[in-house]
Amino acid sequence: MSQKIGVFPASGGLGTSIINHLVKLVPASQLILINRNPEKLAALSREGATIRRADYDDPATLDRVFDNVGVLMLISYASFEIQYRVEAHKAAIDAARRSGVKHIFYASLAFAGDLAESSLAHVMGAHLATEKYLAELPGRFTYTAIREGLYSESFPIYTAWFDLHNPVEEITIPHNGTGPGVAWAKRDELGEATAKMIYAYAKNPAGFPYLNRVVLLSGAREVSLRETVEILGRVVGKPVRIREIAPEEYAALPQVGDKHTYHGVNLAREWATAWEAIRAGETAVVSPVLAEILGREPEDFETTIRGLVGGRQ
Repeated sequence: MSQKIGVFPASGGLGTSIINHLVKLVPASQLILINRNPEKLAALSREGATIRRADYDDPATLDRVFDNVGVLMLISYASFEIQYRVEAHKAAIDAARRSGVKHIFYASLAFAGDLAESSLAHVMGAHLATEKYLAELPGRFTYTAIREGLYSESFPIYTAWFDLHNPVEEITIPHNGTGPGVAWAKRDELGEATAKMIYAYAKNPAGFPYLNRVVLLSGAREVSLRETVEILGRVVGKPVRIREIAPEEYAALPQVGDKHTYHGVNLAREWATAWEAIRAGETAVVSPVLAEILGREPEDFETTIRGLVGGRQ
């Protein structure tokens, strides 16, 4: 396998997981890892990986940073904004193409139902626009947009920041908990499957089955928000219930505003559209692809949550 694999940003939960699984598949010398804090990748540098610095928030740092990368894993800018994120993604994609990158894997998100091109969720807006940008690029260039399932570990975002180690009895969200729900997926299994997809492409580009398309990775079962909360209650050993509130009331909750402020703008009300999308069934689609790539059934939501509690103790 001659072409090198780039990962940007080579940090965060998903990025770190992808890299940890890539080094089981290819020598570290095949990797070009790009991050705003290169010193955090010192251990991988000692193993032979090439480490470079770039930052979404400083587009000038993207110029030539993807040189010698054949296939790039592009992880989305960490925010719920739309326009700022889209421009950041476009700058990275354009820089990658100028450097001769032949294929981009883009980490999208599992809203928009069964690979639809629209979503009720504000958070999906930048992903859909980035998918469209990749699909319309001219020339000898290919892409794969992976709609990564909603992480099991991200349940606090959808449960008013419920804390397993300081649990409350009532979760107030703009949803009554009934289905359709969420096909939760363990983040590290998404990282493993994504790494295996990157490796499969790098080994045999012509035979890769997901060229120029969107693919959904999801958990094996849809779990309603009511059942999600019941599972959280079982894990913490106390009953937990949902109380439905208006989106405006949710946006005004004290624990919410700080979590959803980006570049000085509070997007808590925009974030509340996620529950509209869940209610419409956008996150309930179960795809077999994650299980197929892993070669096993994905871990169920309750097992992952129990692991989170056990790992802390």
